[in-house]
Amino acid sequence: MDFLRPASWEEALAAKAEHPTAVPIAGGTDVMVEINFDHRRPEYLLDLNRIGELSEWQVGRDDVRLGASVPYSAIMEHLRTELPGLALASHTVASPQIRNRGGVGGNLGTASPAGDAHPALLAAGAEVEAESVRGTRMIPIDAFYTGVKRNALEPDELIRAVHIRKADGPQQYSKVGTRNAMVIAVCAFGLALHPETRTVRTGIGSAAPTPVRAREAEEFLNAALEEGGFWDNGKIITPSVAKQFAQLASGACNPIDDVRGTAAYRRHAVGIMARRTLGWTWEQYRGTGRTLEGAA
Repeated sequence: MDFLRPASWEEALAAKAEHPTAVPIAGGTDVMVEINFDHRRPEYLLDLNRIGELSEWQVGRDDVRLGASVPYSAIMEHLRTELPGLALASHTVASPQIRNRGGVGGNLGTASPAGDAHPALLAAGAEVEAESVRGTRMIPIDAFYTGVKRNALEPDELIRAVHIRKADGPQQYSKVGTRNAMVIAVCAFGLALHPETRTVRTGIGSAAPTPVRAREAEEFLNAALEEGGFWDNGKIITPSVAKQFAQLASGACNPIDDVRGTAAYRRHAVGIMARRTLGWTWEQYRGTGRTLEGAA
């Protein structure tokens, strides 16, 4: 196994173009596990740790440009207001040591359906900034996941950053695991209210071959909130609406049985999480109209 260690982003792109099979490594929290268990033996490892810009972020008027290697701990500490759903998801990632190393770019590159960041990225509405020596393109998060641990990157492309819309309303994230820390999600659910567009977005993890949105649930809830005037009157969402939303979210799943949980349990749990996160976010919205902090 050869180890490539570019000193700049331009050198990294050139190395990836010359060696398309090279596996990028920054935090290494996914890659090293696969190598240590001999599940993967890449010909080249492309070390990105010398490229400082990948660990930087910029807060713009409408979105946050998050460098691919920004660690979860930095998101928790500095971006809780702008990205509350992702900050909550970051709290559930493994241990403090891994939160100090791992980043969203690695989660996206691995594209595991159980990746903790994916539901929050789907719910918030994100775009992946991919680049090669041929140029840069923006990949909508909805089009990024193409299969089990497969994504829309071309062989010569690297993830440079993720662009995530700043929260304009409450966001929540919930995860089921077999213990409180150092655990792969049995299933996970993210929810974001977008009062400016009067829409709701969701994200589901570890309950389908790829991270997915519960689109039918979103469409139902968007219509129910609009027809009932809920965005304006701030009334409590009726139990029948919450129940139907939960059932539709559960129906968006296509899970498997594995050592962490059964398919039936995952469907059930996603429905429970959908109902609970809807209640939490709506109470925040009713309380302030534009609560952007998210619960710790």
